[in-house]
Amino acid sequence: MPEFALRKIALLTEEIRHEGGPAPAVPRRRAAAMALVKNPFAGRYVDELESAMDDLKPLGLEMTDRLIAALGGDASVIDGFGKGAIVGTAGELEHGALWHVPGGYAMRERLGDSKAIVPSAKKVGAFGARIDIPLGHINAAYVRSHFDAMEVGLSDGPRPDEILFVLAMACGPRVHNRMGGLRAGDVKGEDGLR
Repeated sequence: MPEFALRKIALLTEEIRHEGGPAPAVPRRRAAAMALVKNPFAGRYVDELESAMDDLKPLGLEMTDRLIAALGGDASVIDGFGKGAIVGTAGELEHGALWHVPGGYAMRERLGDSKAIVPSAKKVGAFGARIDIPLGHINAAYVRSHFDAMEVGLSDGPRPDEILFVLAMACGPRVHNRMGGLRAGDVKGEDGLR
């Protein structure tokens, strides 16, 4: 069982009150939780990584709970999510993929078994690197109004032997969205697409 020693957790919250044009009736809220952890696989090639995802499940749940609290504590108003990872330079891209199950399924569980795939991004990056975390609707991938991204990063990581794991959530569509397509109110939520 590898150990992903936690160095730091950070939370970024945003309330978007203006995007040009008229102010929205309700500000859009977004938040991202970031965790810097020690990468137990840094500096060497390890053939079997998949089982290590289980070790990260408690971190995924903790970060999800923090995000829900930061967005007001009511999971029912959260309708967008995404995840990502920045692997320090002594690691490899596949170490960021360890976050797929513990990050994605934690959010699905806490948000009521959402149906859509959790958008994801990962990269290898140096100290202070930033990443755009893609956001999409929690129940239907084709809801264009919820296509978005949050740029995140921490000034003191990831160190070469660390990974920055990120979860992000949003309440509501982009301010002034007007690109048509499937509306959130018309989602059937049967297959994760529509």
